[in-house]
Amino acid sequence: MIRAIPFKIILLFLLLTAGAGCAGRYFHAAGPETPSVSPYSLRQWPYEEYWAGIVFNGAKIGFSYVAVSQPDNTAAVFAIESEAFFRIRFLMLDKKVILKSFDQVGADLSLKRFVYDYVLDENTLQLTGGVVDGRLEVEGFLRGQTFRQSFELEGKLYPTSALGLYPVLQGLAVGRKHRYNVYDGQTRTIAPVEQEVLAYETSDLFEGAAFKVRTRLHGQEVLSWIDKQGKPLLEMSQGGVIISYLEKKRDAQKYLTQAAINKDENLLNYSLIKTDLKGYAPEQAASLDVVISIAGADFTLPSDERQQCVSHANGQFCRIRTAAPTTRFPTKPAEDPNRFLNPSIVIPSQHEHIRNTAAEIASTGSNPFERVGLLMDWIRRNIRQDAADVFSALDVLEGKKAECQGHAYLYTAFARSLGIPSRVVNGIVYSLFYQGFLYHTWAESLLDGQWAAVDPTFGQLPADATHIKLIEGEMPADLLPLVHLIGKVKMEIVAVNNP
Repeated sequence: MIRAIPFKIILLFLLLTAGAGCAGRYFHAAGPETPSVSPYSLRQWPYEEYWAGIVFNGAKIGFSYVAVSQPDNTAAVFAIESEAFFRIRFLMLDKKVILKSFDQVGADLSLKRFVYDYVLDENTLQLTGGVVDGRLEVEGFLRGQTFRQSFELEGKLYPTSALGLYPVLQGLAVGRKHRYNVYDGQTRTIAPVEQEVLAYETSDLFEGAAFKVRTRLHGQEVLSWIDKQGKPLLEMSQGGVIISYLEKKRDAQKYLTQAAINKDENLLNYSLIKTDLKGYAPEQAASLDVVISIAGADFTLPSDERQQCVSHANGQFCRIRTAAPTTRFPTKPAEDPNRFLNPSIVIPSQHEHIRNTAAEIASTGSNPFERVGLLMDWIRRNIRQDAADVFSALDVLEGKKAECQGHAYLYTAFARSLGIPSRVVNGIVYSLFYQGFLYHTWAESLLDGQWAAVDPTFGQLPADATHIKLIEGEMPADLLPLVHLIGKVKMEIVAVNNP
């Protein structure tokens, strides 16, 4: 069985992840004197647009561009248009991602209004909003749904499209530091940004000299080399695994029209945790003892009734058990299970289509266990397993296809609509086909007083013991801790027990 990977987790990694930068031998001090560049104004910005190619693990996967303009010369309102396009070979299928943004900003780059359009495979999400009377008001459109967010602001707010512009607007000089807040449409959160101009360098990787700028957002770091005209000659993350570099517009457009851009499974190869289960069938694993180490990341694996993890000399030791659903365990004292009945943007459990479908599916179930079984069986028969990424459970129900994350979204929405507290779980699971652990998403439901692992993708209740939980949560921001882990996890199997 080929076990699925939630592509959105990997995509979030591509968009946000970063590391220590490239090896020092590629960069050199530009000279004994370090220049400074006076601040630019948006009215006299040194360029209209720039285009950049994006490389992951040695293979080109996409491009981006940023354009700055002043639509009305009589008003102090400016426009930043940006787009990122990815086309990636993933599980032998082509994945397409388009992220477009249009921001109206003031002369200081502070956000006024915005329109963001996101496309994941065949599904779309639009966000619109603006700053009004000290609040950010956001309206989202997703599969006919409209949702709203409201944030009280402390000081000015900036769009993420301004990240590469802000140090230039303030004037480039080594040692200069900046701190401000941005609205990130990808995670739909407001987050602090820290930037610092670290050095003035030349490099074997670009022409001329540039200011080295470190940007921190969501706990990640990106290193950028910005020239005196304000263009980012190079951006780097994950020690050079992800690189963005200036290229000509025609090269980016040529790339866009190619029929097959990247035929290598770079994402899969990078995220796969190679491990030998020594001939055991993972679907039958009743318990698993494993030692997990995560290079350079301060991350504590969660412990609960099913999964117990402690510190170990080589990392963290975890024992995962597959308990029968009828086995009773105490719930966590501080946990209110009723909060796992609430609808969300991702889990619209009160939507009429969700509620009516779930009620019809589970109509013959006399107890929660039977209803969960009916839901899982319906998903298995009606939702095609496909590497199609989604924004919400409604995308899955109406599109009738999804990868593992979408299956977990739909199951969780169904279960909550029936009054069964349920939550989305993200972690790793073993694949015999790939001989290692892959990132995966499943669910947990509160059944007869215990949290049971439910995997609707593989029809498992309870899920087998190779399901190792890393985090809980359904919103894009909940996935951010995983960004620290991809490509850094190593594992040693200590014991596997089958019933």
